[in-house]
Amino acid sequence: MNSKLEQLKTMTTVVADTGDIDAIRQWRPEDATTNPSLLLKAAASEAYRPMLEKAVAYAAKHGGSDAEQLTVATDMLAVLAGKEILGLIPGVVSTEVDARLSFDTSATLERARRLVDFYDRQGVDTNRVLIKIASTWEGIRAAEQLEKEGIRCNLTLLFSFVQAVACAQAGAHLISPFVGRILDWHLASSGRDSYPAEEDPGVLSVSRIYNYYKANGFNTVVMGASFRNTGEIEMLAGCDRLTISPALLQELKDDQGTLARKLNPETASSPDKPGQINEKQFRWESNEDAMATEKLADGIRRFAADQIELEHRVRQLAQAA
Repeated sequence: MNSKLEQLKTMTTVVADTGDIDAIRQWRPEDATTNPSLLLKAAASEAYRPMLEKAVAYAAKHGGSDAEQLTVATDMLAVLAGKEILGLIPGVVSTEVDARLSFDTSATLERARRLVDFYDRQGVDTNRVLIKIASTWEGIRAAEQLEKEGIRCNLTLLFSFVQAVACAQAGAHLISPFVGRILDWHLASSGRDSYPAEEDPGVLSVSRIYNYYKANGFNTVVMGASFRNTGEIEMLAGCDRLTISPALLQELKDDQGTLARKLNPETASSPDKPGQINEKQFRWESNEDAMATEKLADGIRRFAADQIELEHRVRQLAQAA
């Protein structure tokens, strides 16, 4: 019998949740996704040293203030990493806009367009690039405009149903609901040590979104993310895409059990009725969801902190050059 990983690949596109070039080379996923946290870890490896140096040199030629050169260097580093990753996979790579711009639509648009331009300058087919943006109201509005321009987006840090509905209505190409972080919040708030996989709050959230999209004809791709265990992954078998860490990929590869399909567009049904979400409703429903509000804010802070640390490393390299 094939491993659970091989069985999963027959019903779901498997994405590598890592920026580690060696790990991507080993696992050969269909797609890959990065974020500031993953890039920060990867940048400590020797494999990224030439990219760091090239990014710093490019920023120096670009000119501008020290702060401007720093943002150019980190954006170029993300693009160079994405280019390297695309040479190892057949699909797409996601590259994230600076999380500190999460509440600024115009600034998000500017940085997203620059990332795409940088990819184009590197000779990369930009149809193979997804721009990752936090699922704030402002981020969703930026994604709506970018999609109209032909720039496909991955709406990340998604924790609530109202976020998912707003993203679909905006025509977002893909969403990344964070399964594990939803579980983390519920464990902390309930005092429980665990949930059975079929009762996992993160699993239930993604299943609800998936069924709503399929039952109502939305084309937005659902990519479950941020898993804490393989049980969560197995309960979402059949989801459009799942982005999985190397450690959990290994567990699935080592498991020779039978993997049943849990999500299927042909049998999807949803009690949730489609309706247009406006800004007031979005903000109210977000406010009413303590988990989503807290985890979105926490996620933005974490990504911003890692972006700042990445900039610190780039600055050190530039000063030593």
